[in-house]
Amino acid sequence: MARQRGENVLSVLMSWLLRGLMVIGGIVLVYEGVPVALAAFQAQKSDAVVMKLRRVIQMTVPDAAAGIEALNRAVVLNPVASRYLLRSELEGGAALTQTLNISINYRTLWLRRAKADLELGLTHAPVRSIDWLRLAVTQQGLDGASREVVGSLLMSIRTGPWLEPAFSVRLRLILDNWAYFSDAQKDEMRKYVVEMWRHSHDHIFFGSNVLSPVDEVIIRNLLKDEPGAQEILTKWILAK
Repeated sequence: MARQRGENVLSVLMSWLLRGLMVIGGIVLVYEGVPVALAAFQAQKSDAVVMKLRRVIQMTVPDAAAGIEALNRAVVLNPVASRYLLRSELEGGAALTQTLNISINYRTLWLRRAKADLELGLTHAPVRSIDWLRLAVTQQGLDGASREVVGSLLMSIRTGPWLEPAFSVRLRLILDNWAYFSDAQKDEMRKYVVEMWRHSHDHIFFGSNVLSPVDEVIIRNLLKDEPGAQEILTKWILAK
């Protein structure tokens, strides 16, 4: 039951995350040398599948498998951080695409590979806020709330605090992992959530992230000193 709940939450979170990725600029790469050029050619074979994933367009198991295999070849030819991170996006996204007819074991395998690729890629390209967030989501989906998730979430926030497409996912992770923050980290999150509230164009996601009475207590406490926040929060909770 707990595993199923974790998988469901992860699916929702990754869906929000992928929508956020659509409005964040892509990566521009300059290729030099034959191995790098060949790697670029292989990576391009996965472009159509990655775009389907980002745009939430229907894809098939052969689509996903072919895209991942193309990126496998690209990584072998040119094992740079951006390749690992792109492969992790496709592996994780495919694993969370509920319409794909694959087993739970296969989904878990793809998620664990995505986690490994994220960890390796971020070691060499640490200032990648969205990828840290994807790592946090994947860690929680695989193993539940933990100090490990908190660490990745904090790196995401510290490397790109005001990426508004990421706000809802971050808030969900803060709520799910609240018990694993240290007292100092909780103070940091209180300040961040208030600033997130102030930087948001609307506050709908604060209400939509209230999935339990505990969530509501935490959010209301975090925003207790923010003028007008309680009334607006009530409005969006009731509007769900």
